[in-house]
Amino acid sequence: MSTPYTPGAAFPGRRTTARPGPVAAALLGQGAAGLLSHWDRRLFHTVATRRWPGAEPVLPRLSRAANHGLLWFGTAAGITVLGRGVRSRRAALRGVASLAVASAVINTVGKRSVRRARPLLDAVPAIRRLERQPFTTSFPSGHAASAAAFATGVALESRGWGALVAPVAASVAFSRVYTGVHYPSDVLAGLALGAGAAFAVRELVPTRDRLPSPGRAVAAAPALPRGEGLVVVVNQRSGSADSAALLRDALPLAEVVECGPRELAGELEGAARRGRALGVFGGDGTINLAAAVAVERGLPLAVFPGGTFNHFAYDLGVETVDDTCRALAGGEAVRVDLGRFTPGPPPGPGANGSGTPGSGTNGSRSAGSSRGARPGYFLNTFSLGVYPDLVRIRERWSPRVGGWSAGVLAAVRVLRDGRPLEAVVQGRRRPLWLLFAGNGVYRPVGPTPGHREDLADGLLDVRVVHGGRWPGLRLLAAALAGPLSRSPVHAAEQLRAVRISGLRPGTAMAYDGEVVPAPTDLTLDKVREALTVYRPRNLR
Repeated sequence: MSTPYTPGAAFPGRRTTARPGPVAAALLGQGAAGLLSHWDRRLFHTVATRRWPGAEPVLPRLSRAANHGLLWFGTAAGITVLGRGVRSRRAALRGVASLAVASAVINTVGKRSVRRARPLLDAVPAIRRLERQPFTTSFPSGHAASAAAFATGVALESRGWGALVAPVAASVAFSRVYTGVHYPSDVLAGLALGAGAAFAVRELVPTRDRLPSPGRAVAAAPALPRGEGLVVVVNQRSGSADSAALLRDALPLAEVVECGPRELAGELEGAARRGRALGVFGGDGTINLAAAVAVERGLPLAVFPGGTFNHFAYDLGVETVDDTCRALAGGEAVRVDLGRFTPGPPPGPGANGSGTPGSGTNGSRSAGSSRGARPGYFLNTFSLGVYPDLVRIRERWSPRVGGWSAGVLAAVRVLRDGRPLEAVVQGRRRPLWLLFAGNGVYRPVGPTPGHREDLADGLLDVRVVHGGRWPGLRLLAAALAGPLSRSPVHAAEQLRAVRISGLRPGTAMAYDGEVVPAPTDLTLDKVREALTVYRPRNLR
């Protein structure tokens, strides 16, 4: 009996399947890698043969502009110049640092690990092709890695700038396929490596939103949505001419008072009597004065940074008006320490850190030279030696040549003509170029003291540069050494109190940017968690 014929059967009566074509057979033989390569080439061909309206005059130029990271260095400069506040500068710096890490990884490891040839340009229209074709291997895309690293680094610090940079970065990445110099998988791998580099940099140098709270959380600060019950005093010498208008727009229910430096003390006292919370717009000196009034009246303080440096506000994590407004709306605040300098002998056993700040230039004017004088307070730093002289000369020249130029001229003048002071520190007489005390421990960011992670640690960051030759080199060595070090030229310790005596009459001291005559004897210590200040729990 005959068996029915089955078309395509190899042998009569035996069941078989159809044979794969040559392309499918090749892909099956190569496995997943072959399949991915096949779709990679098909996608590249689709991009190359498709017409993209408006892309021809833009994408090739954009791709060339990104050579050697020039586009991103220019973008970083633009963010620094156009951005307001330290957050923009920090976003630009983080973007460049992430780009540098990504480029180093791509050029030393990535390109050498997978030696993939560049795509053929047959399907790419001549108008899209780059004038100079790259000579390195194709995988991964260095341009895509740099674009992703820069954009991700910027976005980790500033969502606003990140949203503006991201479309440009995506366009640069796409341009590498559009111009025919990379396969899509090259670009995707570059994007992943670039983003990974940005996150790796964040692990080494955390963004502000990943740092711990700089103070002790407060649950009792009143919530003041839209500024209801808040009185803000604006130092007219700080910020721009529209600073008060900006505050009124952001906090329509707040009372905003503008005044000059001479009226600050009186206006702050009056504002403290009228409001449920005291607000202040200005630099570190103005905030110092407001902090003294807030502590005396038992009020929380709302800080709006408006000075040149704004060290206290930035260490607190408050960098914009929006930051403070969010904290006010939610009643979010922390308690922080105040540094204190007391003329005369050390405070007795009854001084438990609840002293009442006095009035003065920054909350305590001149410390005076008599025993029993009221203490002064500092939010950031206290110093004796060359720094007060530097500040005095800088302030004299800054109206003529600008702040930064005046600072350089003052440093040259002080290091050339300065003389070490004589003082008894912790019972030991010594010549000093500088005695620095920080309200809280300054953590190094790079080679110099950068910021404080804890404003309620109960410690003074004390650094001393001993007298001798070459003060500039001694000061540089002390800056490079960090917060805990000791050498023949400098010493750094973390203390709860420092006793200083034997100062000559007329010796200058500086605190929070103010320079005043120092008493002959004084003690530095801390007032623990004395100040309540608004600060959002979650930084953006």
